[in-house]
Amino acid sequence: MKAAILGTTGYTGMILLRLLCGHREVREILPGSSSQAGSPLMDVDRGLSRSIRAKTEKNGSRLLTTEEIAAAKPDVVFAALPHLASAAVCAPFFGNMPVIDLSADFRIKDPVLFEKTYKEKPPRPDLLEKAVYGLAEWSAPEIKKADLIANPGCYPTATLLPLLPLSRAGLLTGMVITNALSGVSGAGRSIKQTYLFCERSENTCAYGPGKKHRHQPEIKQGLDSIPGSALDILFTPHLVPLKQGMQVTTVAELRRPVTGGEIGAIYSEAYADKPCIELTAERIPETLHVRGSNRCDIGWHIEGDRIILLSVIDNLVKGASGQAVQNMNIRFGFDETEGLPLHGEI
Repeated sequence: MKAAILGTTGYTGMILLRLLCGHREVREILPGSSSQAGSPLMDVDRGLSRSIRAKTEKNGSRLLTTEEIAAAKPDVVFAALPHLASAAVCAPFFGNMPVIDLSADFRIKDPVLFEKTYKEKPPRPDLLEKAVYGLAEWSAPEIKKADLIANPGCYPTATLLPLLPLSRAGLLTGMVITNALSGVSGAGRSIKQTYLFCERSENTCAYGPGKKHRHQPEIKQGLDSIPGSALDILFTPHLVPLKQGMQVTTVAELRRPVTGGEIGAIYSEAYADKPCIELTAERIPETLHVRGSNRCDIGWHIEGDRIILLSVIDNLVKGASGQAVQNMNIRFGFDETEGLPLHGEI
């Protein structure tokens, strides 16, 4: 198949390029960039090996314009573009081939909530209902038929995957409290003082606490997707001095006493056939264990009438590019893990 990447030169696009290079079902890659179109691919990303040429040589192994990509008629388009700009760039592709959008442009279904969250009207309100929220382990039947997939944010991915099985089982009630730690790459490659090495080294801070962060409504929407769920969430992200990696700790109230074995059985039933989920039970998962992989590791600890959920992902892989490729695999009927690393880096 022929796969296009819009926004190849950001972290998300660069990792997509690497994953698709090793994907056995992708024979040709169309890398795009609005700012560096025409530039040789190997000049703008020195980390690539020459093997990438085998899948880009038909277009001179260079970055392409959106018009050139549209003319090449790809089978699938990945949009690794900024929030509130992606939908406009993707306009030539909607309705013509599946689009997997990694921005926030289609994640929130309610246009009023979207505007409240992003301070702008949704760029394509007509497509919000058609977009499938691509939390791969929970939306596979819809993803298989979707022509527009809204790839989830990294924070919602790491938060929802441990919460949803317990919510579906009716075990949780009240207010969920989540604290999340993210590496600096979650902010992309933008140059800002707060992301400089001297600002982030030996430093950590919370931001957007409670219900202020734009991912809180996305997480709440995911919780509300479970019939009968009345959970609310306070979500506080933290920036920590890591390049990549994400750790999420969630505390929730239990409706009734449970055992660790019962929790394990619920998770095993939910994720037994999900190769990108690793259950660690009482062993606390660490970001190093999943770095570079498309895994989400989930552990838990019961404390009286509360349960503490612990999850880790690589924010650039399972939290972005890897889940996008996983969604492509589901959409086209490939092996779900094709092209995806499942082992953490040493």
